[in-house]
Amino acid sequence: MLNEPFPAASAIRFLDEETVRPLLPMEDLIPAMERALIDFSAGRVRQPVRSIVPVPEHQGFMGVMPAVYGDVMGAKLVNLFPGNASLGLPTHQAVIALFRADTGEPLAMMDGRLITEMRTAAVSAVATKLLSRPDAKSLAILGSGVQARSHFRALSLVRKFDEVRVWSRTPRNAQELADEIGAQSTSAEDAVRGADVVVTVTGSSEPVLRGAWLKSGAMVNAVGAVGVKNRELDDDAMRGTVIVDSREAAMKESGDILLANAPIYAELGEVLAGTKPLPKAKITVFKSLGLAVEDLAAAKLILRAR
Repeated sequence: MLNEPFPAASAIRFLDEETVRPLLPMEDLIPAMERALIDFSAGRVRQPVRSIVPVPEHQGFMGVMPAVYGDVMGAKLVNLFPGNASLGLPTHQAVIALFRADTGEPLAMMDGRLITEMRTAAVSAVATKLLSRPDAKSLAILGSGVQARSHFRALSLVRKFDEVRVWSRTPRNAQELADEIGAQSTSAEDAVRGADVVVTVTGSSEPVLRGAWLKSGAMVNAVGAVGVKNRELDDDAMRGTVIVDSREAAMKESGDILLANAPIYAELGEVLAGTKPLPKAKITVFKSLGLAVEDLAAAKLILRAR
């Protein structure tokens, strides 16, 4: 819960990315995401599936993500414009509005790009800590952008990786990331074979991960594909035990699940709370789509730190 008193509405300021960054340590964000996921699956959050507004003339779209979570409510407006990469701009742009849940008074407006980047990786870290082997030593990252870097930082807090392998559709970008984090740049297949933990953060509309490459006991964080026509994992990979952040969202937004007709075992919050047992499977896939409650939980951390 937020510390009282709440700031007066007249004191509301926009918190830009540079203000947000030092107030959101990953070490605090990971447990906050765990609590938010448990609360979501326990029905303690009011949150519809996000609405999507296409912007076809610019090959983009806007997502509207509202929620009510305890003493706060709010919404994130997030824009995805893949063409921004060629302009030297982030492909994701976002703002988060936070309000008191008891009176509706505004509490804060803040930049959501960094929050989206960090909370997405923090959720994968929660899943990795719970679902991967405790002795996991090797990590494969398919993708080389913002989320690849953020996932490396977050997952390294919950598992000690001796070996990290990176692949990207743009080999130069893969090599730059590998040099930056002390990893090896290689093919997608060579990156995945033998890896204990795999992360897919490519934004690809076609599978980049083949189930035939996965070792028994591997855990996959499938993050990059959102939308009913997009997928990063092939049917073989999706034959593993599938865990999601939200069943409702997955059945409306996940091409990975819908195109493979993959059954959902549980929500991550259910397994965290112990209402569903840990899966015993050769392959475990966590399909992350991103939830508004995750954004509000991160925003509460920032407001508390302020």
